Amino acid sequence: MTDSSPTDRTETDLERLDKQTLWHPFTQMKEWMESPQLVIERGRGVYLHDTRGRKYLDGVSSLWANIHGHSHPHIVRAIRRQLDRLDHSSLLGLTNAPAAQLAGKLVELTPPNLTRVFFSDDGATAVEIALKMSFQYWRNRGRRWDSKKTFVAFSNAYHGDTLGSVSVGGVRLFHEVFRPLLFPTIRVPYPYCYRCPLGKQPPNCEIDQLQEFEQVLRTRHREICGVVVEPMIQGAGGMVPMPKGFLGKLAELTRRFGVHLILDEVATGFGRTGRMLALEHEGVQPDFLALAKGITGGTLPLAATLTSEEIFESFLGEYEEFKSFFHGHTYTGNPLACAAALANLEVFSKEKTLQKLQGKIRYLTKALRRMWELPCVGDVRQLGFMAGIELVRDRGSSQPFPVGRRMGHRVVLQARRRGVLLRPLGDTVVLMPPLSITRPQLKTMVEVTYNSIQAAWEEE
Repeated sequence: MTDSSPTDRTETDLERLDKQTLWHPFTQMKEWMESPQLVIERGRGVYLHDTRGRKYLDGVSSLWANIHGHSHPHIVRAIRRQLDRLDHSSLLGLTNAPAAQLAGKLVELTPPNLTRVFFSDDGATAVEIALKMSFQYWRNRGRRWDSKKTFVAFSNAYHGDTLGSVSVGGVRLFHEVFRPLLFPTIRVPYPYCYRCPLGKQPPNCEIDQLQEFEQVLRTRHREICGVVVEPMIQGAGGMVPMPKGFLGKLAELTRRFGVHLILDEVATGFGRTGRMLALEHEGVQPDFLALAKGITGGTLPLAATLTSEEIFESFLGEYEEFKSFFHGHTYTGNPLACAAALANLEVFSKEKTLQKLQGKIRYLTKALRRMWELPCVGDVRQLGFMAGIELVRDRGSSQPFPVGRRMGHRVVLQARRRGVLLRPLGDTVVLMPPLSITRPQLKTMVEVTYNSIQAAWEEE
C-alpha cells in the first residue's frame, strides 16, 4: 500500500473537516457527506482550480457574480490599496471615501430619477430594504395612505432568502416551509410562454398576463405599496425572458395607479443581459432598484438599493417624528467592497467590456441552436449572457422528468468530469459565464454542455 501524495492528504483532510463542520446552502447535506467533493483553492480568469491541480471553466460565474474573471489584477490592486488605508468603518454616524464615491458613480450609472443609495451586503437584503422603504414611505405620507400594506409579486419569482424577500418570492420548493412566517402578497402570473400558466400560446400570452396585472392594480391599488419584479428575465425562476414590451407596459401601469415599481437587478445587472442594466432595454425608470452580485465584479459581498429624491425626502423630519429609516448592517458601505466596486466599473470602461460582449452574445445564440438536436431539450432560453436549457422527458408534451431522476444534477456531474462547472435550476441547465470569457472558451462550454446532456440522456 503506497502513501497518498501531500496534495491528496490535504484534500482528504479538508473534505473531512468540511463534512464535519460546514453546512452548505441549498444542499441536501446527507448526500453531500456521502459523496466526494471538490475543494477549490484558487481562481484565474474564467477558471477555478482545485487542490488536486485540476482546472474547471466557471460556467456560472460563481453563482452569477463574477464579471471580468477571477482575481482580476485591477480589482485585486484596488482592494490591496484600500486595505492599507482602511479596512472597515461604520456608516452609522460616519462616512468613508469609497462609499461616497461609489454612491456617486451608481447615481450616474442608473436612471436620472434615482438619486439616493443605501448600501447593504447581498441581493436579498437589497430587495428587503426596498420593501421596507416603500412600506414606510406610505406611512410617512400620513394616515390617508395607511391602507397600503401589501405588494404584488409574480409567480415563480425569486428575490432572495430573507423573510421579506421570501414573501415576494414564488419558488415553492424553496419557500413553502416558511409560509407561516411570511406576510401576504398579491400574486400574478409571470409570462412563462413555454409553460404558460393561462394555457395560451404566443403572441397572445403576454397580452393576457398584462390584462390580469392591470385588473389587480385597477381594483386594489389603494392597498398596494409596490410591485416587485426582475427586469427582462426571471433568473432563479428558470431563466425565463419577458416578452418584448412587457416591462415597459408594466412600468406605465404602476405609474398610472400610483404604486411603486421595485426592480430586482441583482442577477441581471452589470452587463448580464448585454446592457449595463436590464432596465435599459425598455427605458424604464423604477422607484427602487436593487443591485448586488456583479457590483464588485464577484470579489466581495456588497449590495445597493437606489431610490428617488421624493422617496428620500419623505423620511426627513425632526428627530421626535421618528421618520428615520431604522435599518442598517454592520458592514454597510464597507470600504474594501466599495473600492472593489469602483475598480469593477473602471474595468468595464478600460476594457470596453460591454462593447466586446455583443459579438460573444451573438456567438452564444448561434452555438445554442445545436441543443435542439438533443431529444430531451424542451426549450432553450437566452437573454444576453443568461441562458437556460430546459430538459424534459418528452418534448412533444413538455412532460418533465420525475423529480427523483435529477436530470439537471446528472448533467452537472457529467460537465464536471469534462472540466466545466455548471449548476442547474431543477432540470434547467444554466449557462452564465463571466463576461470576459473568450469565444474559444464559449465554444468549449457549449460543447461540454451538449455532450453532458447527451451522456445524461443516454443513461436513462
